[in-house]
Amino acid sequence: MNPTPWLVAVTAVAVISDAMLLPFYPQFFAARFGVEAPSHTGAYLAMSCLVVLLALPAWARLARRVGTLRLLIGTQLVAGALSLSCAVITSLPWFWGLSLAMLVAKASYLLVYPYLMNFAPRDRHATLIGVLSVVVHAGGILGAMVGGLVLEHWQAAQVFRVMAISDALQVAVCLLLLKRGRAPHAVPAIPPTPGTSGAILRLGLVMLLFYFSAFLARPFFTQYWELASDLPGEALAGTVFAIPGGVAVALLALDLLGRRPGGEAIVVPLAIGLIGLLLQASGEVVAILAGRLLFGWALFRVTVRLEVRIFQLSTPARYASDFSKIHVFQGLGVLVASWGAGRLVDAQGLASPFLVAALGFVLCALAHRLLLARVEATPARSTGPVSARS
Repeated sequence: MNPTPWLVAVTAVAVISDAMLLPFYPQFFAARFGVEAPSHTGAYLAMSCLVVLLALPAWARLARRVGTLRLLIGTQLVAGALSLSCAVITSLPWFWGLSLAMLVAKASYLLVYPYLMNFAPRDRHATLIGVLSVVVHAGGILGAMVGGLVLEHWQAAQVFRVMAISDALQVAVCLLLLKRGRAPHAVPAIPPTPGTSGAILRLGLVMLLFYFSAFLARPFFTQYWELASDLPGEALAGTVFAIPGGVAVALLALDLLGRRPGGEAIVVPLAIGLIGLLLQASGEVVAILAGRLLFGWALFRVTVRLEVRIFQLSTPARYASDFSKIHVFQGLGVLVASWGAGRLVDAQGLASPFLVAALGFVLCALAHRLLLARVEATPARSTGPVSARS
């Protein structure tokens, strides 16, 4: 029994669950608690991101003691119970406390990512990371659709009951894998080779710049498209917004057919992404569409190549720990982008995030060259895939 498809399915379920309310928190707070202030929604989303960033390193340390699957069973049971509580709570302060605690528990599912790498040989890491990248893109789109349907036909609180069902499914998959003996042996603690920890942190800085630039234009893109195109309809705007996700799926299909281009360089993809951002900033419909295609190509290639680098610089014993460190930098980039986008649009207009993101891509390329160009692509000590219990 190959555990990889099951664990990818766990990731997909978790991503869909997490994405259900993300586009609709303003509507949720207005309908459930009568709070319509955008600043309240922004503060809640920022705090949500922060608690996940703080929780993940702690879960990574605990997983080394109890095992990732056993940890997930406990945390997702807690998350499910807290989701059900959020569905019935009527006090806004209590909702903040319970929902943020739920997110702390849910954050543990991110450990599935490095856990999967224990089953894959290094030459398959790029393909697996590509699959997970597409899962995140497609899961986010599907989650928003499911959340929209739930909000349209039922009360907003029902979203949390759907979340609890997804938590139960994750628990069931983990129990099945443990029953079938698919939990890998704990790997021995291997001290990092000199310079490796520093390289992980330098990679984190590059990741922070990239994720900040990649996410800066997201919050206001649909509004920008509607004004630039003069074409009404949320469905059309959502379709244009999702073009990068569709490009990622197409590129993954080509990769699985064995046509993946070689090399690990990110400068060329960043340059193509920069062109895509400038095309989108032009305000012309055809240029925006072409820019979305180029931007999607660049996002997929840079994301996969940078994340492959995490596991090249790490060892199986440190996958979870190093991944959690990198995720902190990624999350900080997204957090700063989400916080700054509104202020940038207020000051400079809807096209300004594309221009600042283009500058961010330039800085990301320079940082990569200065901080990582001389770092060895492979760790000094390799242990290969971790064996599984039979």
